[in-house]
Amino acid sequence: MSYDGQPVPRRGRGPLIAVLAVLAVALLAGVGTLVWLLGAAAPESDGAASGESGSALGAPPSAAVPAVPTAPAPNSTADPRFVKEGQCVRNEGPAEGTPKLLIAECAPSTYEVLRRFDGPTSGEKDAEAKCAGVPGYTNWFFFDSELDTLDFVLCLKRR
Repeated sequence: MSYDGQPVPRRGRGPLIAVLAVLAVALLAGVGTLVWLLGAAAPESDGAASGESGSALGAPPSAAVPAVPTAPAPNSTADPRFVKEGQCVRNEGPAEGTPKLLIAECAPSTYEVLRRFDGPTSGEKDAEAKCAGVPGYTNWFFFDSELDTLDFVLCLKRR
């Protein structure tokens, strides 16, 4: 009752529930966006997280690939999907694991791209066959994704 004797109309809980529902949806959207951004910023270890499969740094059967030192290089953040013939890459992956190539300045312990084959690849045997005709190659690298138009093979020469 109010001071003048009139009954005070009772408010329903509908507006409060609506406001709480909107806040809950906004909170969930914010958390989802944060998780997505953190997931996009995380480095990929082998390409499997993005749906990409298979990449290998291979050598002719008689050659072994030693570990490459991981000293930072000025232009080393570029993705190897954009490397061109004549440029160099370096391996940032573990010595016995999946290689992670980054475009780098040509220097000792890098790999010069002698030849690039764009288009579908079926893996290691295909990369070896494509590079077999490239004079002076010491290693190969292939990228095989679900989209064949993104596939490529690099024939490399260790510097």
